[in-house]
Amino acid sequence: MSARPRVDQQPGFVLHSYPYRETSLIVEVFSRDYGRVGLVAKGARRPMSQLRGVLMAFQPLLIDWSGGGEMKTLVRAEWQGGQPLLGGQALLCAYYANELLMRLLPREDAHPVLHKAYGEALRALAANESQEVVLRRFELALLQELGYGLSLDMEQDGTPVRPGAFYTYIIERGVVLVGDEVADDAVTVSGRTLIDMTQGNFRNPETLAQSKALMRRLIQYYLGGQVLQSRRVFTELLAFPGDPS
Repeated sequence: MSARPRVDQQPGFVLHSYPYRETSLIVEVFSRDYGRVGLVAKGARRPMSQLRGVLMAFQPLLIDWSGGGEMKTLVRAEWQGGQPLLGGQALLCAYYANELLMRLLPREDAHPVLHKAYGEALRALAANESQEVVLRRFELALLQELGYGLSLDMEQDGTPVRPGAFYTYIIERGVVLVGDEVADDAVTVSGRTLIDMTQGNFRNPETLAQSKALMRRLIQYYLGGQVLQSRRVFTELLAFPGDPS
């Protein structure tokens, strides 16, 4: 009989966890080289478990697991430090990022570039950088890495976007110059906004506002009608002036 597959010292973050049986946890982690992985943390809720206090969301970990099925067995997790604890609005932003990963990222689909972008987003939130800018950059990285092909600086026919023109984004076609065919509920953005988004430049307030509206529309589409609980909390608690998500 062959040995059960084992992974050691894999960089990762806890996205979500919940109780399993009397003393264990089910833990969803976002690993660098294996993507989102489901793990059973046996005995993690026992008072003397070495995993208690380690399996924290938004903290960099080195994770060992074994098993070849859909749910692996967590063997060990080590906290790597260097990431301040999040609080207030920054914490809610991080929960929003985690929920996007849980809803949109398939299990065991490796995305090391997205893993890096997620870690950078957490560090930026901890450093009190603009939450709206952090979320827009992360959302763009997420959709690009999942293969949705956001070519924001080119029109559907390959013509470069013009800064002074106005456009909408049609899922099946991409960037389309505003004209008679645009639906009443379409999100309209300037060419300058699309160019700024491509360059990761959100210094212009108009770019920030328009990119928020566009990204919200795109993410709602790819969620396929799923309701984000983090967004509901934002609304109910009025935690975000202007709701940066």
